[in-house]
Amino acid sequence: MKTQKHDTRWLVSVALMAAIIIVLANTPLGMIQLPIIKATTVHIPVIIGAVLLGPSAGAILGAVFGICSLISNTMAPTLLSFAFSPFMSTSGIPGALKAIWISVGCRILIGVISGWFWIALEKLKTNPLIALPLVGFIGSMVNTVTVMGSIYFLFAQQYAEAREVAVTAVWGLVMGTVTASGIPEAIAAAILVLAVGKVLIQVFKRMNIGTVSTLPAK
Repeated sequence: MKTQKHDTRWLVSVALMAAIIIVLANTPLGMIQLPIIKATTVHIPVIIGAVLLGPSAGAILGAVFGICSLISNTMAPTLLSFAFSPFMSTSGIPGALKAIWISVGCRILIGVISGWFWIALEKLKTNPLIALPLVGFIGSMVNTVTVMGSIYFLFAQQYAEAREVAVTAVWGLVMGTVTASGIPEAIAAAILVLAVGKVLIQVFKRMNIGTVSTLPAK
């Protein structure tokens, strides 16, 4: 009975996190205005969910994030939607599969890597005030690096055509995005994961939910 109750709470918690992702993905709440760029916050619940509920939950939440991205790029296409929506592919089935990898696969990696990184830090008995921002930063960079890296390796030609630049300039554009957008997003994620995570960890411990339920009190 205890295991079943725990499983039910875990499922409900994952569902609530997924609902938050869907809301963020479809409202202006999913963006934070920084001095230079707008930073996405949609991956924050994925990272926090991975910390609280484990890598498997992180994978599910990452998939929800990815599906939202896929739908958004299909329903409201942009210049680069061919890299995120299989329905906008300009190179048939191979292009569609690549788009699914970028929109969904890369986002699943956010949750998986964040979850296992948190577990590793806990085994090293890292203070949560240090571990949480580290996981937030790394999880956010996983999103930026895997997405932009995949675009470079899988869609360099199409990306160059969309941006009207030479293929040789794509690497510079990708690195520019990682630097100008990815790093500020990662810093914002580190702050938000710390602020929200330190509160939710205590709540989830008391409710005996997820990976934090068995941790000793700090």
